[in-house]
Amino acid sequence: MNIIILGAGRVGESVAESLVSEQNDITVIDMDPARLRALEERLDLRGVVGNGIQPSVLREAGAQDTDMVIACAANDETNLVVCKVAHDIFNVHSTIARLRSPEFIEGEELLGKNGFAVDHVLCPEESVMRYIHQLISFPEALQVLEFAEGRASLIAVRATHGGALVGHTIGEFRERFPHAQMRVVAIYRLDTEMEATKQTRILAGDEVFILADTEKIRTVLGAIHNIDKPVRRLMIAGGGRVGLRLARSLSGQCQVKVIERDLKRCEYLASQLPSSMLVLQGDGADEDLLLEENVGEMDMFLALTSDDEDNIMSAMLAKRLGANRVMALINRRAYADMMQGSTIDIAISPSQTVIGELLTHLRRGDVAAVHSLRRGAAEALEGIARGDVKTSKLVGRRVEEVKLPKGTRIGAIVRGEGRKSEVLMPHHDTLIESDDHIIIFIPNKRLVREVEKLFQVSATFFG
Repeated sequence: MNIIILGAGRVGESVAESLVSEQNDITVIDMDPARLRALEERLDLRGVVGNGIQPSVLREAGAQDTDMVIACAANDETNLVVCKVAHDIFNVHSTIARLRSPEFIEGEELLGKNGFAVDHVLCPEESVMRYIHQLISFPEALQVLEFAEGRASLIAVRATHGGALVGHTIGEFRERFPHAQMRVVAIYRLDTEMEATKQTRILAGDEVFILADTEKIRTVLGAIHNIDKPVRRLMIAGGGRVGLRLARSLSGQCQVKVIERDLKRCEYLASQLPSSMLVLQGDGADEDLLLEENVGEMDMFLALTSDDEDNIMSAMLAKRLGANRVMALINRRAYADMMQGSTIDIAISPSQTVIGELLTHLRRGDVAAVHSLRRGAAEALEGIARGDVKTSKLVGRRVEEVKLPKGTRIGAIVRGEGRKSEVLMPHHDTLIESDDHIIIFIPNKRLVREVEKLFQVSATFFG
């Protein structure tokens, strides 16, 4: 696809990096020539210096031949105008805008073709908040991702000593828990993927990816990892957009303390949050302050400032002082990679939480959802089988007959709609039916295009 990205900031850079790796033709527009040069040197893309709301700049970027515009500038106003100009003047088929304001809702008339012509809305802060909520609900997990409107979930969890799965093979686990609706789709040991067969033995420290019926997540987690107590007390370092959204959403659910350095921001936070939440002025990496506020009694500590170094230091300090589970918001990929396996339990990447939403809009065929895994190296894709035996490469075929790229595997099939739907753990002879939602684990992004083709209905396909 030919794609124009407006804005070479953190989100724009991450989007460009992800899309370039999938062999798209990418052009990035930004006002900063030095930033563009750095991107051009590192990635296979073209940079155009200028203001993206100007038709002449969009024309120079090739808008007349572009399939999609992704507006990731810092200001909502800029992103809205760019989408409008791209659609009205250059007839760009698809537009995506990063919008922070909650008042711009996807699908409403204001963003429709007669309005700002925004097809899809991305809000990194909202995405991060939803991601953190899942981790609060399932504190044992490293990652929780939903498919088929929440009926199935992909869980990443680190196997621990004492868990029922540790020391046993995957085959033995199925025998011990025959009624657990789950499938191990991937195992990573020391950052290396292990083949997930019946004979594969799980060791303590392994990162295990499991697809399961969402209603059975608790049972599955308990089998692999000692069940953690529910999160009741939570401390947030950083009262910015993400911190405020999260604290506000946890009203009535947890005891929340927010630490914010800026006095005026503290006053604003206090006016926006319930009186039951404590807002403290101070530094999240101040040991005396953390001790005074009993950080060691916290079920979870979240470092959510805009500074990676501050987040890393405060999260590591909170862990040393006794916080049960700590998370840090880390924008730089190199830092996030360094924190893997450190005292920080989870490094949250804002860009990666957004990438999954974005990839769903880019996928070909009948793709319902895409989630980025392991900081973008792998993916889990949900597609809908359409057509019949003559027009589909999936419908009417047993799982063993589907020609999957090497290394990819079908983890689950969701059949039916709404409450009547059921989550199937497919066997080699499971027959795929029309309208089945098929969830596939893809260990390497280079294989995505081949998987997408499976979901494309063709009038000329005869097996």
